Amino acid sequence: MHEIDRSAAVIPMPLTPPSRPPVERSEFAEAMSSLAATVCIVAGHCQGERQGRTATAVLSLSAEPPSLLVSIDRTCRLAELILASGRFSVTMLASDQENIADAFAGKLGGIDRFSVGEWQSWPSGTPRLSAAAASIDCELIGSMSIPTHLVLAGAIVGTRLVKTSAPLLWHRRQYHRPALLSEIPSLFVEEPQPWPTPAD
Repeated sequence: MHEIDRSAAVIPMPLTPPSRPPVERSEFAEAMSSLAATVCIVAGHCQGERQGRTATAVLSLSAEPPSLLVSIDRTCRLAELILASGRFSVTMLASDQENIADAFAGKLGGIDRFSVGEWQSWPSGTPRLSAAAASIDCELIGSMSIPTHLVLAGAIVGTRLVKTSAPLLWHRRQYHRPALLSEIPSLFVEEPQPWPTPAD
């Protein structure tokens, strides 16, 4: 495996100690499992190498300029590729792509993950998944580090949408898909009554 020069500047984020003891890790994980999120693949490419991993820590940053934030483990190979190349992609998985989510969550390792699903490339070289609910190409415009993770800010330079695809969701440590209105039983409500006629 070739070495990659970490050329992108990373700004440390100093953390102020809390005034009260933090909760236990298990309690934190249990509470955060209530936060439903679209399952995404954050991926990078540099010097012919591709890496990616499943993530739910993805959020919109700003519409001016169009940008987003992602958080990934600072020790992973993907972090090295993104910092070295200055670009990354975010793929929002469709509801029928659980197998891809599992592969990038650790079921498969390294480059083998890209054998699951039909992967292509953005003009920038970052990986793009066909038939995803949404695909986003980003240029790295800023990054901050905390002891365990990197927070990466990306300017959105390309998007592709499949408007007929519902997203794959993660909630309470399980996959879910949003229900379509056509799948929700009709609610029976009382017929509205006419307004009374004013007395003469």
